[in-house]
Amino acid sequence: MMVDAFFYGTLLHPKILQRVIGNDGSHLQICPAVIKDFTRHQITGADYPAIVPYSLSRSLFDRDLEADERSVRGSLVSGLTNEDVRLLDDFEGDEYTREVVVGYPLGPLVSLHDVPPVDAMESLVMAAAASQALEPGRGVHTYVWCKSTSELRPDFWTFEDFVRQNAWKWIGPGSEGNTDYAEVDRRRAMEGTIVRS
Repeated sequence: MMVDAFFYGTLLHPKILQRVIGNDGSHLQICPAVIKDFTRHQITGADYPAIVPYSLSRSLFDRDLEADERSVRGSLVSGLTNEDVRLLDDFEGDEYTREVVVGYPLGPLVSLHDVPPVDAMESLVMAAAASQALEPGRGVHTYVWCKSTSELRPDFWTFEDFVRQNAWKWIGPGSEGNTDYAEVDRRRAMEGTIVRS
């Protein structure tokens, strides 16, 4: 079974996605996309984001948000295998639940290898989102924050800031001590068997 997913945080970076699923992603297609009635927040003390339904995050703001602020821009990735999804679930851990939401593609799907340079990804997503004409929505899996909203800041997390300030911890030599990757590798080595103490 192939799965479509919506990514809005660190997994927008193709190299991070490839590292987590343990392959080059040659079977994947990607396009900019948006989901509605969610907000994307900075997690206190973390460099990755969380999304929550706007109805839950409303208490974090001292005003009602505009329609575009109640939308999360990201990427729609098509063609994930069951093994890819298992490794993504391991990576996301118990801070998130995988849920099916409606994602709206903002352009045609292209091979993961044909995406623009990473520093242009957020610009591509923002430019595509400026278009008022949305394609029909489709069910996509995404990872929704399931911990308390008190752990979220009333700030919007941006991919551009992540690339500028924190991507070095996730790609290249700086990623060697990344505990999130270490956990995915540990579970991959155990072939999905988790030993509990």
